[in-house]
Amino acid sequence: MDDPVTSNDLSLFLASTAHDMKNSISVLSGTLEKLLAQTPPSGEANAAYPQMAHMLYQTKRLNDNLIQLLALYKQIGQPDYPFDVQPLEMQHLVDQVILSGAVLLRSKNIALETSYDPELVWHFDEDLIVGVIGHAINNAINYTHDRVRLAIAVVDGCLEIRVEDNGGGYPAAMLEAGASAMSGNRCGVNFLTNSTGLGLHFSSEVAKMHKHRGRAGHLRLENGGAYGGGCFVLTLP
Repeated sequence: MDDPVTSNDLSLFLASTAHDMKNSISVLSGTLEKLLAQTPPSGEANAAYPQMAHMLYQTKRLNDNLIQLLALYKQIGQPDYPFDVQPLEMQHLVDQVILSGAVLLRSKNIALETSYDPELVWHFDEDLIVGVIGHAINNAINYTHDRVRLAIAVVDGCLEIRVEDNGGGYPAAMLEAGASAMSGNRCGVNFLTNSTGLGLHFSSEVAKMHKHRGRAGHLRLENGGAYGGGCFVLTLP
């Protein structure tokens, strides 16, 4: 008789499958980015441009979810998951964010505005924070009319990273989900919005991992900001 499949075996299998899916989706996303970069956004020859832009948004969204899922698996299933806090200039951080989102933003005709001190240095895990900001910008694309703002500043001795949009603001359910994620409750699946809550849970866990002198990072969702729309606010000590 074959040995029974253990929960650990199943966990490893699911993680491996998610990793393979992530790699395939990354290839698809890269291909779409190249096609969009080579195609002018208007004209009879590119009637499929809006559909391609939407496909890129969805593939990036799915890829983000898989990356977040794998990161959480490593954090929970492998206590020795490398958490690499290093000093980083804000210019380098913003450059990475702009590079990763440039094609999608342009294809959606959304302007990304920034406000930050390029020489400001802060200590955090670069890969995790870039992932959190990238997820926030992709989410803002779903809510904004035509502008997204990335603002970074020191507030009350902490680094505050804000992703704001000029849409109608977050609905009440999203605001509640943000508060729930920081309180330690897992966000449930919302079949009306096709949201698993994974992005908020991932972002809140990344925030909490950053600690300094008795203070821990946190995130919040609110409405208002410079544009009067939705605001994703990540605070790091």
